[in-house]
Parts: sequence; structure tokens; C-alpha cells
Amino acid sequence: MRIGEAVRLRILSLCAERGISVNRLATMSGVTQSTLNNIVSGRNESATVSTVKKLCDGLDISITEFFSAPEFDGLEQEVR
Repeated sequence: MRIGEAVRLRILSLCAERGISVNRLATMSGVTQSTLNNIVSGRNESATVSTVKKLCDGLDISITEFFSAPEFDGLEQEVR
């Protein structure tokens, strides 16, 4: 699995756990709906650390909690 896919799946999982929509998360975190929609649709596979931090702030979790998930276990280095 690629990192972009892992981030996408983690965001969707966190939204489902909390019973919120992706658009609600955008509002809660201050990330534009278009940016977040591009991430969860797979059009943007390189979310920045600052975007992930904003999402974490909106969800009231740490970055460590965000990345401490099975989606990130065993990711291989991506070389382009």
C-alpha cells in the first residue's frame, strides 16, 4: 500500500468512528473541502504534514495517534 492510500483510509476510518462526514471534518479542521475531498478520493496522494496536523487538531488527536494505525504498518519507502 502507498502512503497516500494509507492516509486516505485512515481519514475515512476516523470519520466513520466519529460518525462525521468528510465535509464536517473539513469544517472542524480548517482544511478546505476541496483539499480533503481530493485526498479521500485519491486525486491527491501527497497530503502535507501540515494538512495532516490540521486534521488531527480537528479530530482532537495527536499526529502519533493518527499514524498509529494498521494502515501504516509495513509501508515501504516510495522512491520516484
